[in-house]
Amino acid sequence: MAEEPVHYEVFIRRTVTSGWTLELATEARLQALHTAEDALKEQRAVGVKVSKESRQASGRYSSLVILSRGELEPPRRKGRAEAETAVPLCVSPSDLYSVHARERIARLLEGWLVRQNATAFELLHRPDLVERLDAAGLELQHAIQKVAIPEAQATGVSIHEIIRRYQKLTEAAVARLLADRRKGLFPDVSHDGLAACLRRAQEAAEPTYVLGAAVAGALASETGWAAKISRLLDIADSMGEAPGLSLLLQVIEQPLAEILGGRAALGELLGGAADLGRTLALMVRLVAPDAVDILARNDPGLAGAIPPVTPEAARLACWLEGTTFEAVRAALVRRVLGELHGPRRLHPGDPAAELQTLRALARLLILSPGAASPEDVQSAFVDRSRRLVGADFVQSYVDQWGGGVLGEAQALVRLAENVVGAANKRAAGAWLKAAVGSLRFERELRTGADSPAVKLAQLVELRNALARTGLEPEERSEITAKLGEVADLVEAKAHLIASIVRAPSGAAHRLLLLLHLANGDSAPLGPVSTRARTEVLKLVRDAGVRAELAASQPGEMERVRQMLQTAGLAA
Repeated sequence: MAEEPVHYEVFIRRTVTSGWTLELATEARLQALHTAEDALKEQRAVGVKVSKESRQASGRYSSLVILSRGELEPPRRKGRAEAETAVPLCVSPSDLYSVHARERIARLLEGWLVRQNATAFELLHRPDLVERLDAAGLELQHAIQKVAIPEAQATGVSIHEIIRRYQKLTEAAVARLLADRRKGLFPDVSHDGLAACLRRAQEAAEPTYVLGAAVAGALASETGWAAKISRLLDIADSMGEAPGLSLLLQVIEQPLAEILGGRAALGELLGGAADLGRTLALMVRLVAPDAVDILARNDPGLAGAIPPVTPEAARLACWLEGTTFEAVRAALVRRVLGELHGPRRLHPGDPAAELQTLRALARLLILSPGAASPEDVQSAFVDRSRRLVGADFVQSYVDQWGGGVLGEAQALVRLAENVVGAANKRAAGAWLKAAVGSLRFERELRTGADSPAVKLAQLVELRNALARTGLEPEERSEITAKLGEVADLVEAKAHLIASIVRAPSGAAHRLLLLLHLANGDSAPLGPVSTRARTEVLKLVRDAGVRAELAASQPGEMERVRQMLQTAGLAA
């Protein structure tokens, strides 16, 4: 009786509020289970399930869930009464000045702020910017709508109610800022001097608000991002160790973190970095200068992927070395990890440079443990690795590497060595197995122009490199076995072992050549090494060969004895 057709479907929930989506359909049970477990482990999903689908005689499928992990049900929606009593995140103008509020304002008004060359910090402290935003028409209204819709879905409160609430809040914040300007509450750094500004701020009810307005006013005349950063650092440098320095640095840190957390400013500060890879490398250099020095000493080649910084960036790096601007460092690291999660290529058109830069970034972040949590770093590089094993990247990478089929295999070994994540390792291993197991690989190795000894040595080099890839032992064994089969074809066509046995050279020399093959030094372990061992046993049992070995040089005889022991052939 014929077996019923069976396949397995992997479903994942990417967030706690999203529904189930089909990730994979396959006839391989283990592949389905591995895919589901990897999605959870690599934090690509909050819940997974695997179902076994069996086709019945009627043509319908019966489904059986064989694995379920994580968050399987969406969170319970709040009831109407509970939603109506939920406390909004922002209820007064002062709430808009918190870190999370400023981050949200920066996202909602990103386009407008970039056009104004300003940050959310400046918008909240500069009356002229507020008036300009109010005159812009629908910009503010659209921002309120963008935040109101998801909040209404999460809380159950009507969209119109939330919009009215945020309109009242923004009107109150604008009125407060304009009224404080009319009262002369905000000091002027260029007119009053920094020390006087600090004294007035410390005497005010909200020191950070008043001092923030003074700092924002000092930035108003600067039109470029690099100029704004330079102005902020000038203000910080001018204080020395004067009283109130901690308050000043606390205020300066806010616009500095916002500037460096956005995309627009970094190109200016870092000297117009040509591509994303160069930008990220320079950003990591800012937050981990000590790690760059360690990398330069231990791996100069890899350190070459980290370009030097501009004088202005070096000045900022000096401030970031201590514990002063922790929020700025955090903003830079978030930007680096966010870009690694994103789809943009680090070095478009240069896959080899992309791998080199990624390897350098990983080393630097590991050498600087305070820069980011290991979990966040792991997640970012797993996500980036997923793109490295995609067909488009792999094809461009092996084409760039060159060198025929051996060059392709070497490139894929290098790729497998650099990707992280169990699923990505398996994908890289699949590419490598496909390359090594192809008829083209066999044909070019058998008919290539290189000598048989060179071809076998190249296969050994490829086998040795497999140990650095981190592939599963089963995958490495499968690839190694295939390399051994190809080596067998190369040796059989050239009759290399027979030529060594019949060579007119001394017995010790012939034995050493055969033992190198038998031990896997000159050819991959497999049929070639087995035949070489057989010929070694024949030679060492021959009385004439034994007599010749006894009469040979002591050093030569010792080398033969050591290699026989390594091969397990010594008596």
